[in-house]
Amino acid sequence: MTIFFSVVVLISSLSLIVSVVMQEGSESGLGAIGGGSEPLFGKSRGTSREDMLKRITVISAVIFIISTLVLAAK
Repeated sequence: MTIFFSVVVLISSLSLIVSVVMQEGSESGLGAIGGGSEPLFGKSRGTSREDMLKRITVISAVIFIISTLVLAAK
């Protein structure tokens, strides 16, 4: 079981690194403070490349944290 979670940590960490590196930087800063030009819920909710990368990043981070905690508990 330890080998399984070690492989899960490895895969999730690699996907987390790749998804963060592939994301584009935002030059506008904090949209809530600076009055960003893009609305909160745009026309293409969840269909753009940036949204897909954000979703992959969040899912990879959650899997990484959970599997790391499971490994630490053993």
